[in-house]
Amino acid sequence: MRVDIITIFPDACHGYLDASIVGRARRRGLIEIALHDPRAWAGGRHRTVDDRPYGGGPGMVLMAPPIAGCIDHVKTLSPTPRLLMTSPQGRRLDQPWVRELARDAHLIILCGHYEGIDERIVELYQPELFSIGDLVISGGELAAMVLTDAVTRLQPGALGNEQSAASDSFSHEGGAFDHPCFAPPREFRGVAVPEALVSGDHARIARWREDQRQERTNRPR
Repeated sequence: MRVDIITIFPDACHGYLDASIVGRARRRGLIEIALHDPRAWAGGRHRTVDDRPYGGGPGMVLMAPPIAGCIDHVKTLSPTPRLLMTSPQGRRLDQPWVRELARDAHLIILCGHYEGIDERIVELYQPELFSIGDLVISGGELAAMVLTDAVTRLQPGALGNEQSAASDSFSHEGGAFDHPCFAPPREFRGVAVPEALVSGDHARIARWREDQRQERTNRPR
């Protein structure tokens, strides 16, 4: 799988993409991830990618020409690119959609910033808009990292143990949450590990975990 991220702040992404599960998957060749700065397609000595909005108002808008040039280039990197864009108006990202996206060969993620991206990019390229929740963050880079991490986890071999992904929250039947987890020591500050987990009875452990999954899933969020 290939993921190309279009952002005017690539340095904000390097650390996360080089660390932990995503970094290991990249180094093992399980997923290819690249960052692209639209400034490379901007004209002028200062490589400007933003300007004041028509009609006035606060903030700056990412201009269409450098964004379009970057998209046009990245789309040539595979025969089947799928373009997504971070947006508060977008479809809420969830695990079923992540599973679908993880099966694609090539994702392009366009990160919004400032007041947004020139609307002509949306009209001309028809990207799939996605959101990570009804909240305001400074740019689409964090949302892009969330999506990239989520699809990386589902690549074969990325977790080392395929059962790990299968036991994650929202991966169970009906979208259930995962069960609580405990590690040594057996008691910490007066709170002990549940007896079922140290019983050695695998059937009892399985029942306890399933009961906990159901209880957590049915609990109001």
